[in-house]
Amino acid sequence: MNKKYVVMDGNTAAAHVAYAFTEVAAIYPITPSSPMAEKVDEWSAKGRKNLFGSTVDVIQMQSEAGAAGTCHGAAQAGALTTTFTSSQGLMLMIPAMYAMGGQFLPNVMHIASRVVTSNHHSIFGDHTDFMTCRTTGYAMLMSASPQEAMDLAAVAHLSAIHSSYAFMHCFDGFRTSHEMQRIEALDYEDLRGLVDWDALQAFRRQCLNPEHPTNRGNNVNPDVYFQCKEGVNETTAALPDTVQHYMDEINKLTGRDYKLFNYYGAPDAEEVIVVMCSASEAVKETVDYLNQQGRKVGLLQIHLYRPFSVKHFAAALPATVKKIAVLDRSKEPGSVGEPVYLDVVTALAQAGRGNIQVVGGRYGLSSKDTTPGQFIAVYDNLRQDTPENSFTIGIIDDVTHTSLDYTEVELPHPGQVSCKLWGLGGDGTVGANKNAISTIGLIAGKYAQAYFSYDTMKSGGLTQSHLRFGDEPIRSTYLVSSADFVAVHAPTYIHKYDTTEDLKEGGVYLLNCPWSAEELEDRLPGKVKRDLARKHAQFYIIDAAKLAVQVGLGANRTNSILQAAFFALTKVIPLDVAVEDMKKNNYNSYFKKAGQSIVDMNNAAVDVGVSAAVRVEVPESWADAADTPAPEIQASDFVKEIVLPMDRQQGGKLPVSVFKKHGVLNGTWENGTSAYSKRGVAVTVPKWNAESCIQCNRCAMSCPHAAIRPVLLTEEEKAGVPAGFETVPAKGLGKDAPAYSFRMQVSPYDCLGCGVCLTACPANQSEKSADALVMTPFEEMKPEQALFDQVAMNEKYLKPDVINSKSVKNIQFAKPYFQFSSACAGCAETTYIKLLSQMVGERMYAGNAAGCSSAISGGAPILPYCRDERGRGPAWEHSLFEDNAEFAYGFFHAQDAIRKELLIRLEALKEAGVAPEAVSAYLAGWEDAEKSRALTDALIAALEAAEQTPEVRYILENKEFLAKKSVWAIGGDGWAYDIGFGGIDHVMAQNRNVNLLVLDTEVYSNTGGQSSKATPTSAVAKFAAGGKQIAKKDLGAIFMNYGYVYVAQVAMGADQAQTLKALREAESYPGPSIVICYCPCLEQHIKKGMGCSQDEMKKAVECGYWQLYRYDPRRTAEGKNPFQLDSAEPDTEKLLPFLMGENRFASLKNNFPGKADALYQRAVEDVKARCARYKKLAEGC
Repeated sequence: MNKKYVVMDGNTAAAHVAYAFTEVAAIYPITPSSPMAEKVDEWSAKGRKNLFGSTVDVIQMQSEAGAAGTCHGAAQAGALTTTFTSSQGLMLMIPAMYAMGGQFLPNVMHIASRVVTSNHHSIFGDHTDFMTCRTTGYAMLMSASPQEAMDLAAVAHLSAIHSSYAFMHCFDGFRTSHEMQRIEALDYEDLRGLVDWDALQAFRRQCLNPEHPTNRGNNVNPDVYFQCKEGVNETTAALPDTVQHYMDEINKLTGRDYKLFNYYGAPDAEEVIVVMCSASEAVKETVDYLNQQGRKVGLLQIHLYRPFSVKHFAAALPATVKKIAVLDRSKEPGSVGEPVYLDVVTALAQAGRGNIQVVGGRYGLSSKDTTPGQFIAVYDNLRQDTPENSFTIGIIDDVTHTSLDYTEVELPHPGQVSCKLWGLGGDGTVGANKNAISTIGLIAGKYAQAYFSYDTMKSGGLTQSHLRFGDEPIRSTYLVSSADFVAVHAPTYIHKYDTTEDLKEGGVYLLNCPWSAEELEDRLPGKVKRDLARKHAQFYIIDAAKLAVQVGLGANRTNSILQAAFFALTKVIPLDVAVEDMKKNNYNSYFKKAGQSIVDMNNAAVDVGVSAAVRVEVPESWADAADTPAPEIQASDFVKEIVLPMDRQQGGKLPVSVFKKHGVLNGTWENGTSAYSKRGVAVTVPKWNAESCIQCNRCAMSCPHAAIRPVLLTEEEKAGVPAGFETVPAKGLGKDAPAYSFRMQVSPYDCLGCGVCLTACPANQSEKSADALVMTPFEEMKPEQALFDQVAMNEKYLKPDVINSKSVKNIQFAKPYFQFSSACAGCAETTYIKLLSQMVGERMYAGNAAGCSSAISGGAPILPYCRDERGRGPAWEHSLFEDNAEFAYGFFHAQDAIRKELLIRLEALKEAGVAPEAVSAYLAGWEDAEKSRALTDALIAALEAAEQTPEVRYILENKEFLAKKSVWAIGGDGWAYDIGFGGIDHVMAQNRNVNLLVLDTEVYSNTGGQSSKATPTSAVAKFAAGGKQIAKKDLGAIFMNYGYVYVAQVAMGADQAQTLKALREAESYPGPSIVICYCPCLEQHIKKGMGCSQDEMKKAVECGYWQLYRYDPRRTAEGKNPFQLDSAEPDTEKLLPFLMGENRFASLKNNFPGKADALYQRAVEDVKARCARYKKLAEGC
């Protein structure tokens, strides 16, 4: 075999092999497995041939259940089928898996394993998902690294074909799926020679076909089912030898040594860890380290977990073994042990080796970092006369005391270079580091590893790049904690995070900042100074934002400059080699997408970056630098003890007891914690110019993060605010309004600098006046934070007499109950949620489907939904992806059921003459949202003064159910158009008062931009690499057909007043409602950037791409047309230019020029046809 080296992650490695053996791939996106399906779709679109001389038939389904069902049908009809999934997605496939496993179909599933949501939602990796599938009948192969993911993917497919049996190929989500390494790629021609073509032909002959018809999947009774189920025994008994046979074939091709159970360590080991997947690699390092110190320890790595071969397992264990620790990456509450532990105990008993003492432990749940120090603690535990059983590692369990104490150990890796880079989400750091790893691995021929960790933010959050490279294979499947090079790409990070803790003695520390060397004395915190001095660091600074502006890229496009500085300072490969490859990557990344000018700018950035870092001499005095006293934070104990440590990346050190103390164990968190994050990552933020401001408040309405707010003050209040809080007389409040003063106040630390507010400002669009908002350097604006915190955030300055939902201006004086979220800069989704919270936040139920909106609404510890001074606010929960409408419907019925109980008792009180006026008023008007709160408060006051009978006490004990609530199901188009559509349809059809807010980005935004049924014709998206072939689903039209559902379609940037009116009407409508909101998104790749997201909505409506309308069934009773078309006659001549302004459309021409024009024409025709239909509806036709 000719060795072909590639740099790729585990997902790509598995997909590379899967493509070769697949005829039909039925897919649906879910993190972290989506990239496998994306690659298969992309390769198919570009014409790559599988082993059968054709492209893979890739089918995107509406859900994972649909994907599994398609695989089942295609396999029964004779095709080799594959799918890729994780977590809840795998759970939805289970029913079909039982069928495919039981019917001996050679389906293969590649699983990037992930947490299944329980008390908390998590997208990170452990074995919960595939452990749930142990009884489906699937064989289960386990990979530990990107190389194993490639090699064992081949074993899975080859074994499935030979045995006509279903296989799962599993590896750790994120740790393996997203870890990049230099590996050897398997060649398709080599794999072709390993296929059992006779077995494949036999499978084809046995498939369902009218040419030789049979029945399958028949209903049977108790008399025969058991016997048929037991008939699988011979087949499963033969599988281990089949799998080992194909492992041997791969071994011959590659020179590697795969076994069902691979033993590693001392041949006479007495203490052994049994584990599978990525932890195996780190345990191998630990075994080498301990054995070099005279210990006798080993590792037994499981590759084939199902069927579990007792024979092969026992043969792999040294005869000298006395004690075994089995490590499970899952928790099964209430069980006597986790699955692998139970299997090992049983296998040893069956093998006659019951004399071996076995203990079990749990590790690494939700990708919790698992280090050599923790594994040493496991081996040390085995040395005890009575080792702890059912232990945990990597956490502090000070409640049930399961955790083993451990000390971190830095294992020696001679010749290896480790790097840690603190980046800003969306700044290109991760992409640049992926390119760097490829350069080092392929051009320089070194072993290379890259792993990326993230906080809960979207774009604009923290990214940490963990890079290693050297001349020996890299097995360190844990985060870098001792770095030769540390780079900090956002200057505010040095105050928020401990960025110097992991720097090695004599290491290089690069800080991207706008400060000169002379300013550092005053800018750097004491901890940074001390570490730099005491570790004798080589300290450099660079102003990448300033340089990026100079070369024409813009202040946020710093990745090429910082990547060049990385190569210049690390010297890991010759600089000329690195520069040449960086420029080649610039061409490959930007030419087709953005043109030669952008390529030239990035090349100029590389040239500047290689010499831009400035060496700073570290004064000796810094070794004893004092810490600046931190300001006292006024916050709850919950915030101080949980939120702030997590926000500072110290959550891993928190013990179980603190979560128990604050009631977090069932998934409940204090809300409003986003107010304590204060990211401060914007380069520039808006400054208010009072003279030009027309006080329309459009800027506040369009702000994605509620970081700019209008404030009204009385003359008396003005005297009590800080002197810098300058105001002007308020205008446009109505002739009867008091004489208030007005100010538009920005929060510099919460603003992301997107500039959306500038595009929404009429004064900024006018040439007749100076701009009312001017982007100003962050450093200059920092003093305004105190003004925002002390005044704009203070509810005592709210003006209830002005606040109402009748106008955009007035509603923006209301408190946003959704603020400072982790959304991307320029996000459109949050503007709708924020507006809705201003309207109904104090009485709002919010069920949130999985997606971007749930990630930004419930990304602990930064929770944007908040409460007011009375303790009221939105009650929010993350539902599953597929059932959010039903979930919200449950909210409605809980309120309805409990209120019925209260109404029965209130009617009895009325008859008894108890608090008659308050009771009667409540019964007559509680359903009126505008009166309900006041009537409720009056009722409670009256009942508290009344005799405390059982009925009165019952009502008062349940008083929180009295006021009318507003129930909303919120989610994106993936939920509404695809996986959740069936549930939405059912809930809307029930004609109850449940509201839906659909945030339509026209792709699956949260999982990386896969197409949905909301994706329009010709748009390029993942899973539609060759452009979407079919028109967008008309969701609104479907629900208008019911006749009793309120339906609206809005675009805030096109018409803020229409958006507000639609939400107001939907909320007031006494039946079901759905409001579909246009949301430009990063995944649409708008050429002018997300700072123009509101402008993009305006353009979309003007050309007819998006239509504004309201369908109100109440108008029918008035003899009016229920359908109102709110958008003007479109100028369809602008349609194609609009499409070309977004790279999701424009890239089709670059990548598939032969079919682009025809698809564009179809897209235009689809839009025109929809416009014509709506026009007819508006005309009553």
